[in-house]
Amino acid sequence: MSQLPLRVRAGTAVDDTVRDAFVLEHAAGTFFHLAGWRRSVERIMGHAGRDLLAYRGEELVGVLPLMACRGLSGRVRLISMPYAVYGGPLGQDAEVANALVGHARAQADKERVGQLELRCMDDPGLGWPKASLHATFIKDLPAEPDAVLAGMPKKARAEARKARERHGLVHRVGDEHLLAFARLFHANKHALGSPSLPVDFFRALLEECAGKISVHVIEHAGSAVAAVMAFHHGGDFLAYYSGSAPGADRELSASNFMYLALQEWAVEQGFKRFDFGRSRKDSGAFSFKVHQGFKPRDLHYSFHLVRDGALPSLNPSNPKLHLVQSTWRHLPQGVTRLLSRPLSRFLP
Repeated sequence: MSQLPLRVRAGTAVDDTVRDAFVLEHAAGTFFHLAGWRRSVERIMGHAGRDLLAYRGEELVGVLPLMACRGLSGRVRLISMPYAVYGGPLGQDAEVANALVGHARAQADKERVGQLELRCMDDPGLGWPKASLHATFIKDLPAEPDAVLAGMPKKARAEARKARERHGLVHRVGDEHLLAFARLFHANKHALGSPSLPVDFFRALLEECAGKISVHVIEHAGSAVAAVMAFHHGGDFLAYYSGSAPGADRELSASNFMYLALQEWAVEQGFKRFDFGRSRKDSGAFSFKVHQGFKPRDLHYSFHLVRDGALPSLNPSNPKLHLVQSTWRHLPQGVTRLLSRPLSRFLP
């Protein structure tokens, strides 16, 4: 029997349940492919969802989560997915994935956007220009919580043990820690010279992705000194947004303990893999993750340039931004918190 013809159409909110079921079943599906991420970005950042769905007959066989995002230049970009580290097409087979990408490319050309960006974990083999700034870090978790500490490199293991036994750090979990997490996240972004994200975005994620997110804090003497917002997808635990108090790592080894505690908790909850998230290859975060025993895996961000003449350069590696970053660090945190809300909309 001949195969039914392939049809690609725009997705709508009505499709969210069936598209999420497809994403959850797909081996390459991620938390960011789910509709809750798109809804959160729509609600708080105001970007427009442009999901593409592929069908053979009445069967959904492919999903490309996509959003139209206006940048600081005023030009629109199509991104899969904004504020996310993973995206790109999910197809039942290569023909489906290629059809989704071809449809997105034709849409980008027709609308004369700046560019189409696919934030793929694996190389999609498109032959498009690619950015090679980032790597991700994912490893299998052990079967028992006690094996996490034993599996850490010697120095990281000693620091984590010291934090627990000498400094008395404790790990707590719950949505009630959201504001403490948001405060520490903003403080870290301020120190890096970068706009933060509004707390309303984190609240929207908790609402739109209910049951798939956990908020973790590390406390010292009753005060939160480090925190993480983590995402759950199938057997994967993704430690995504994070922050720590000034001096907490130097004085308390807070981050060493936090990622030990997170892995132990993830094992207890039945997760199979720990995703440490994306880091820029020349950054301190990249080195920290390597020293925690994680191996980097290059990310393959692919770009179809339409009106833009070059790949995005608005990142901390660009020396032209050093003055801006320095100025931002010297502004009071209250000011940067106010400015971050409108600015974050244009930095997807």
